[in-house]
Amino acid sequence: MSDEIPQKVVEYERFINEVLRKDLEKVLETRDMIFSQIAEYLQLKTTIEKIQEAGYDEGELKTQVDLGCNFYAQARVPDSSKIFVQVGFGFFVEFTLPEALAFIEKKTKHLTQYSDKLTQDSAKIRAHIKLVYEGLRELQNLDKDLPEAQTQTLWP
Repeated sequence: MSDEIPQKVVEYERFINEVLRKDLEKVLETRDMIFSQIAEYLQLKTTIEKIQEAGYDEGELKTQVDLGCNFYAQARVPDSSKIFVQVGFGFFVEFTLPEALAFIEKKTKHLTQYSDKLTQDSAKIRAHIKLVYEGLRELQNLDKDLPEAQTQTLWP
């Protein structure tokens, strides 16, 4: 039986490192990607609201467009009452500004729910990792090797 314990310890450690930690990494990467999408939609929402507040939603709009690496070019939008919004899977849909705001509201709500689910999943995976570590500690009888907690009084 004593020969089986080191083998089980190695198996559990391998399970933690090869399965649980990789699953946790994937969940956290996905959650970060969702947070990035939410930020982009909220930035678009702010831009649309600013266009509406300024009264540019019915006529021509002159602006600057970021071509990448903070390199801007002058742009002229002949009809600023409509906007193309990425709806997913590489598809864009032409919306009026109020329709775009309604879509963004629904999309951010959906993405927020999904990010909350991913946060719960990451907490479950962390709990599983902790549980396996506790099992390893019991399997190796580390409780016996730990010294008793030493307490010190603050006031003499």
